[in-house]
Amino acid sequence: MKEFKLETEYIELFKLLKAVNLVGSGGEAKIHISEGVVLVNGEIETRKRYKTRVGDLVEFNGERIKVI
Repeated sequence: MKEFKLETEYIELFKLLKAVNLVGSGGEAKIHISEGVVLVNGEIETRKRYKTRVGDLVEFNGERIKVI
């Protein structure tokens, strides 16, 4: 499991996927999110600008990211 240290109140979901190098671009991240293949805390999340916060668990493409 990867960990992402949050420096602000939140990070938008598509930016998080790009920041941890699970996608090559923000546009690619937005496509995957809209396809319903990204989970946040075990639930499918289709909002590209979903605000992930400390404690959230994001799952995509077999990878898990814990926001700390």
